[in-house]
Amino acid sequence: MKIVKTSFEGLIVIEADVYADTRGYFFESFNGEVFRKAGIDFNCLQENQSFSKKNVIRGLHFQRPPYAQSKLIRVAQGRILDVVVDLRKGEPTFGKSFSVELSSGEKKQLLVPRGFAHGFSVLSDSAEVIYCCDNYYAREFDAGILHSDPALEIDWKVSTSERIVSEKDRLLPTFASNPHFFEGFELGRN
Repeated sequence: MKIVKTSFEGLIVIEADVYADTRGYFFESFNGEVFRKAGIDFNCLQENQSFSKKNVIRGLHFQRPPYAQSKLIRVAQGRILDVVVDLRKGEPTFGKSFSVELSSGEKKQLLVPRGFAHGFSVLSDSAEVIYCCDNYYAREFDAGILHSDPALEIDWKVSTSERIVSEKDRLLPTFASNPHFFEGFELGRN
């Protein structure tokens, strides 16, 4: 398992060591000891799985403190463009987005720390996405940012006319109109 740091503090791409032979393949999708040795404090408490068809965009979602969540994202089937936006006011990457393609073929994962909004678009015919979260879902702290906010300049790799977005996600506020929930937010477990 290879840990690849990004230019966003705490945002990490994980590249799996895949062992393949004529039977198929095997890889570790999570190893707490490897994370601890790399200085990553992540403890999965809840795992979620979604299935989406091509051109679906989910997000950009997050939970407000004190129920903020870190998420370890991987694709069990298909290919997605995974996107995050840094909501931690005071960070040099505040308000900036990061995207990476994740696929069941490559088996890359993205560890999204608390203080980020997260979403994805489906680039294959369908995709199954698994989210391992370090905090439980709390509906009253559920929040989000409009995926198509022009200020964020996110290229979802899906044309506007083909996007399939839930009514809830179409009504999310823009980045500028969102309160700064993560102002003064300390990195790590909060």
